Amino acid sequence: MNVKKSKRKTPSCCGLIAVAMLSMALTGCQVNVGGQTLPSPYYLWDDIQYFAPGNEFQLENEAAAMQAGKQAAEELDALR
Repeated sequence: MNVKKSKRKTPSCCGLIAVAMLSMALTGCQVNVGGQTLPSPYYLWDDIQYFAPGNEFQLENEAAAMQAGKQAAEELDALR
């Protein structure tokens, strides 16, 4: 019995690896190399995000409520 081999060529492993590496290089995502997070190759063209400086003390409302409670307690003590 003669078995004919198909004439289709399968892509080589090296070709698949080359295509995978090329597609990863062109996508522009962050990469973690040796514990460092490196930016995408397109970081120079990204939009800049600016956050205006806010208050250094982040618990302003809580501090104000505590101060108001302390004053109310002092006023009650003064009335007694």
